Amino acid sequence: MSIKFDLIGDNEPDIRMLYDIKDVVHDLEWLKSTPDKELYYMYRDLYHNEEEHLIIQNNQLRYDITVIPPYIMGNEYVKTAGHYHPSVPDTKITYPEVYQVLEGKATYILQKRVDDYFDKVIEDNIQINAHQGDVVIVPPGYGHVTLNRSTTTLRMANWVCSQFSSIYEPYRRCRGATYYFLVDGIVKNNEYEQIPELRTEKPGKLREFGLIPGKDMYELVYDIDKLEFLTKPQNHTELFSSLYKQ
Repeated sequence: MSIKFDLIGDNEPDIRMLYDIKDVVHDLEWLKSTPDKELYYMYRDLYHNEEEHLIIQNNQLRYDITVIPPYIMGNEYVKTAGHYHPSVPDTKITYPEVYQVLEGKATYILQKRVDDYFDKVIEDNIQINAHQGDVVIVPPGYGHVTLNRSTTTLRMANWVCSQFSSIYEPYRRCRGATYYFLVDGIVKNNEYEQIPELRTEKPGKLREFGLIPGKDMYELVYDIDKLEFLTKPQNHTELFSSLYKQ
């Protein structure tokens, strides 16, 4: 799949294949009889010019774009593999992430573990449905999965700290997120021992984070200090505490 952006950088995408996420697919009988397939495309470390790239690098950030075409995986909607983020060194606070829908519709499923050692005991579950221009923050402590439940291609961008690697294994061990979004409805994943009810939140107004729905968040490259909450979340705990109140 060839995608053209008005950005440069790593324009050869990392391609996530169906069998790459086989451990989190709900319909195992369908999977047995289905050949491998390209599911979605991750374009990493994008920028307009070298000046902006240097600003991004010096602030330990990365701007990515992910493209998810519509697809039905047996009985469920196409989704990402799901991952958590590690803790900031010398803290117990995990790195956050921020997404913006550039085209299409996205469903973000956020889940919060009790702590790093109890994958199957979940403290909070959030569903956020986002449209073009919407901005969604994944706060510290939460893992996340993105779904494309529409019939059109989803294209979304993200800002994230460049100094860590995502943690996929907990989702693999649990065979996916706490809930499966099937074509016929939403069902719980029985691999988990404790699953709170799924609550729905709106993308939200995030001006206190420097994020304005409908405004291209890449433009923060020239107001980069507003993205410090991604690299030093320990300095912004009050902002996160009011983001998705239970």
